[in-house]
Amino acid sequence: MYKNSTQKLLQLHTIKKVGHDLLLKMNQTLTQDATGTLVMLSLEKLNPTEIKTNLSVQYCDHNLLRLDEKNHQDHEYLRTMCAKYGVYFSPPGNGISHIVHFENFSQPKSSLVGSDSHTCNSGAMNMLALGAGGLDVSLAIVGQPIYLKEPKVFGIELKGELPDWVSAKDIILELLRRYGVKGANYYIIEYYGDGLKRLTCWDRMVLANMGCELGAVTTVFPCDEETLKKMNEMKTIYNSNNNDNILDNDIRHEYDKYDSIDLSKLEPLIATPHSPGNVVPVSELTKKENIEIFQSYIGSSANPGLRDFYIGSYILSKFKDQFSSLLTDRISLDINPTSRHVAYQMSKLGITQKYLELGSKIHIPGCNGCIGMGQSIGEHYVSLRTTPRNFKGRSGTKEDMVYLCSPETAMASAIKGKVTDPRELGLEYPKKELMELPIYEPSFASFRNILEPLSKERRNSIMVKKGSNIKPLPDLDKVPYNIEGPVILKVEDNISIDEIIPTGSQVIALRSNIYEISKYTFKPIDDEFYEKTKDIDCFFIVGGSNYGQGSSREHAAIALRYLGLRVLVAKSIARIHLQNLLNFGVLPLIFENEEDYDKIDEGDKLSIKNVRSFIENIINGEDNQTIRLQNLTKHTEMPLILNISSRQAKSILYGSLINMIKEEKIL
Repeated sequence: MYKNSTQKLLQLHTIKKVGHDLLLKMNQTLTQDATGTLVMLSLEKLNPTEIKTNLSVQYCDHNLLRLDEKNHQDHEYLRTMCAKYGVYFSPPGNGISHIVHFENFSQPKSSLVGSDSHTCNSGAMNMLALGAGGLDVSLAIVGQPIYLKEPKVFGIELKGELPDWVSAKDIILELLRRYGVKGANYYIIEYYGDGLKRLTCWDRMVLANMGCELGAVTTVFPCDEETLKKMNEMKTIYNSNNNDNILDNDIRHEYDKYDSIDLSKLEPLIATPHSPGNVVPVSELTKKENIEIFQSYIGSSANPGLRDFYIGSYILSKFKDQFSSLLTDRISLDINPTSRHVAYQMSKLGITQKYLELGSKIHIPGCNGCIGMGQSIGEHYVSLRTTPRNFKGRSGTKEDMVYLCSPETAMASAIKGKVTDPRELGLEYPKKELMELPIYEPSFASFRNILEPLSKERRNSIMVKKGSNIKPLPDLDKVPYNIEGPVILKVEDNISIDEIIPTGSQVIALRSNIYEISKYTFKPIDDEFYEKTKDIDCFFIVGGSNYGQGSSREHAAIALRYLGLRVLVAKSIARIHLQNLLNFGVLPLIFENEEDYDKIDEGDKLSIKNVRSFIENIINGEDNQTIRLQNLTKHTEMPLILNISSRQAKSILYGSLINMIKEEKIL
């Protein structure tokens, strides 16, 4: 018997334990085009003879707007790199990476690491699915283990059945209401209980996707009859054909932390700007305010299933006359099919036709407006979205007003032209119809459009196409003996990656060019940040708690390191970004006393002596040490904590993880 399903997965994939770290063997990797170019650039530096995973897949789902030649250059680079190294390639238009992976490659009891923070989606299929920085993923592709600080497990029992007009999005919003965006930091969330029986794999993906908004390492669902139903109905490209005896019937449900949710008592919820953690009941919000809306947006990695599009079209069809006048007046109704397969199902079942007849905008399957790639609306105009994040400016509009909600709430609000509780529409809930929706359309198999790996013989003749926008990674020097420099930026709590490196068509097009993308660092916060770095070789940044939450984009680490960042001092740092900082030689220091955060100001000159000695002591096995930070401007001193492993210390010492691998001839 295992304590829980998470322990079972971790034991299955742990090679060994070193200190507090588990060394995990990864069966699969996932990359997407916003992060995949850096993965492939790292892979070129590693220059393996072949990949060592069971399968690796590259998706093109983020930057689907080809405003000039840059995106096509990147996609051609990714396509030819996949052909050269034996990686599956999913071209633009196939859909969101997590959804296409779920449909074609998900495998219970398997392990997956992806260069996208929402890789945790696949936890819905009883996979150990981890988001990570691109360099860590490139190392997994060549057979190196993923290092993970041994996590605790947060067990959440689901009881009962959801009421009408309440769906999976409301479950995860309820957890965000209770715990906020830091409530599951360094935990793996595991769901269990009788309430699971009434949640499909598509419903489970909603919960798994937004677990990372709680700060969780990942989310795990047990392997049960629903998991096997998906495996049997949706014939994947990759299937080990080993679905016997994989049910989690040997679990004791023992956890480090517990909570429970009575599903029958939930109501429609909504996250107000500008955080997924700002959750209130829709009914409570509408009593206080009459919030006029200008956009409703359905479809994302956080609401990916056919049922999410069906319920929207069902509501719309009941109020078609009323909505037509609103549409003409002001409402933008944006429909984002999450995969080519889901789009095919929508078309076959007449869902697309209903949307089109009433003037909706049907977009190409992909991430789209979730990351600011189109579908933006004006400043201070309210948009209701079924996406996972609403950080300020993420939509592509600097002063946006994005609310997160279920498809039911999004469509009800579109009908009424203001934020509306879907229960107020007075409609009969189509429970039977939702239950009868197919998981998979068998005739779609011939339309998958995923390029499979070439034979080894054919790979040798592949010429990689690298356009002018694709630049090699910058060379990074070793850590100096002493670090001294100014604080050029001080930020508050919960700074997201989107605020460090913004999203949107202009910036993401530069994802394979660190030299150019670095010019946009911290632009949403300080428009002059890049200019401030020009004449400074070494600088500090001071952050609050949960610094670097959200995306896994390692650009937020390497671009700053290239500009001169040597030390980040913060109250706490989000897990993936912490590892990205270490991978590129940035020293991540934590305030021993949080009140010392108030004792440093922008412009202060700071100094740390004997840095190399501290690092070498950790490498030699000494406990993590307290480092003394001198504030030369204020003539004060304060203790900082350096809590890293011996391996991470080597990455800092050599200046980057790639430098360490070369110096120690690991590959």
